[in-house]
Amino acid sequence: MTPKTRIYLIRHGEVEGASSPRYNGQGDVALSPRGREQYQAMAQRLEGEKITACYASDLSRCAWGASLIAPRFGIEPHLTSSLRELNIGDWEGMTWQELMTRYPAEWQARLDDIVNFRVPNGENLLDVQARVVPKIQRIVADHQDEELLVVAHGGVNRVILLDAIGAPLASLFNIEQSYCCLNIIDYYADGKTVVKLLNG
Repeated sequence: MTPKTRIYLIRHGEVEGASSPRYNGQGDVALSPRGREQYQAMAQRLEGEKITACYASDLSRCAWGASLIAPRFGIEPHLTSSLRELNIGDWEGMTWQELMTRYPAEWQARLDDIVNFRVPNGENLLDVQARVVPKIQRIVADHQDEELLVVAHGGVNRVILLDAIGAPLASLFNIEQSYCCLNIIDYYADGKTVVKLLNG
């Protein structure tokens, strides 16, 4: 059997203000009480797995969950800015409704070209791909034939999953990532990658 590295990839739990869709980006928003409960449930769900390392975005909504789950496996989480959410620049913290009202042309431009459109002072999807995918490749290379936990964000997870299945970045919103969902990706030593679970 070909050796593989398995990544349990989870999105952070629900955040404060989740009832009004908004771009939090790299703002350090807090988890809601429900978000913390979701992490507790995920910790129980992962019991019995053989996780040997944990990597997470250094934003608190991911770091909190990683710090809750990792010690259950006798490990400490590695927090990294490479796994932060898309930097949404001048739109950070604004609700979708606000953006549609204040910046209708720019809002439509982003919908029309999700890959290349960059909010002023922010990133586009190519920027996110350029920092996230190499980080995941390094993590896999450093942990051959192990099981790992990665705690990140909706946008980041979608980029990782699209890369795993060889799909274009333009398909970003063809993948759902609910709060505190679980994805499982197997990276085989022969270069094959298989998504075993999506948004579970």
